[in-house]
Amino acid sequence: MRDVSIELAVVLEKQKTSQRKEGLPSVEIRADRLSRAIDVLLNNKTQLQDALIADFGHRSRGLTDFADVASSIKGLRHSRKHMKSWMRPSRRHLEFPLGLFGASGKVQYQPKDVVGIMSPWNFPITLTFAPLAGVLAAGNRAMIKPSEFTPATSDLMAKLIAQAFDEDELYVITGEADVAAAFASLPFDHLIFTGSTGVGKLVMRAASKNLVPVTLELGGKSPVIVGESADVIKAATGIMHGKTFNAGQICICPDYVLLNEKQKGGFVEAAQAAVGKMFPSGLKDNDDYTSILGQRHFDRMRNHVEDARSKGADIVELNPQNEDFSQQPHHKLPPTLIMGVSDDMTVMQEEIFGPLLPVRYTSNTEEAVEYVNAHPRPLALYFFGNSAKEEAFVMDNTISGGVTVNDTIMHIAQENLPFGGVGPSGMGHYHGKDGFLEFSHQKAIYRQTSLDLLKFLRPPYAGMFRKYVNFNLKN
Repeated sequence: MRDVSIELAVVLEKQKTSQRKEGLPSVEIRADRLSRAIDVLLNNKTQLQDALIADFGHRSRGLTDFADVASSIKGLRHSRKHMKSWMRPSRRHLEFPLGLFGASGKVQYQPKDVVGIMSPWNFPITLTFAPLAGVLAAGNRAMIKPSEFTPATSDLMAKLIAQAFDEDELYVITGEADVAAAFASLPFDHLIFTGSTGVGKLVMRAASKNLVPVTLELGGKSPVIVGESADVIKAATGIMHGKTFNAGQICICPDYVLLNEKQKGGFVEAAQAAVGKMFPSGLKDNDDYTSILGQRHFDRMRNHVEDARSKGADIVELNPQNEDFSQQPHHKLPPTLIMGVSDDMTVMQEEIFGPLLPVRYTSNTEEAVEYVNAHPRPLALYFFGNSAKEEAFVMDNTISGGVTVNDTIMHIAQENLPFGGVGPSGMGHYHGKDGFLEFSHQKAIYRQTSLDLLKFLRPPYAGMFRKYVNFNLKN
């Protein structure tokens, strides 16, 4: 019988031993590892598409190319291009007059050594390789546990990475929840988990036993505030792009909309038009529209709709060709507006992770902000509006992991912007330099001057010592 805990412990020790033996990895070593990761993706694009289609029932090839393969390569290349400058020690100013007499201070960036990566099922490739860009650029090695809910993709990644990397550089283990639990309990030097808030709590609890620092990329209900100054057509277009992206199965998906009721008619019309324009031939057999992952999630979506309908919401199915989804080989579900929701509806009580879009009516932007602030801090927030004053009010009075203004989801695609959550939606950041810093140890180094300038700080505590302390005690 396979003893996963022993297997994982052996690999972890092998990686830590190799890291110590190698010492500080050179720019060339880091660049080589990043290049090999890029080649894994470039040389196996079709295989990765096929694996995701097998896991989802149907997964858009174009979506996989863009959101999983190309976005991962972009992040890996960005890190490879810039890491040499990121690695340079950072000089820091010292307290007067130490710097004038030859003392110096700097921060050196060192690898943490071995980083554990636990990636989810919705974007299993990019949510493995995007953090890996920062991990490898910082000079670390990594162990990866991909999701058990996308077994074909996870098995393929394990195979491809094993072909391109030695086990003591990069290692992938697959398996069910018991493997994930054993993985989270390892004494890594850092652990990053992407997934639900509930599982994130379990991962953090497991990591705490070894005092492993964690980066948690969680989710929650990311709101959209449609301001009083908004172009409703533009707002509906941007929102429906975000909601239909991977059929809404994305952690920063616009989860619900806060809308003035007088904008209702224009919003519904614009949303219908936007879906019709993106999917003119319909949805059911359209290669660009992705399935819900599995029967359980599909049933959960339908239960949300029926619960909202029974409690008085208006259900507007955005189905350009009026297709019958009751008979289909996959779990496709048309984007659906749930108008006039209330908090007692199940669709407003958990992250949706699907193509349903609840719309709650508010009387003004201030009320919308109050509603957002009465709920857990989200991973993303979206604002549509053309008033600088209104935008500033929303930005200054809400807290979220990230924001896109007058569109949705695009902030995650920027390598020079940190990506991460806050509070219940996560902790820590990655992408670009922020990922390099997240997975580096920032070591402070102070070099003393050859002059014995600080002898007055030693006992006996009198004279210059008292003057120095009294100076620093001043208001």
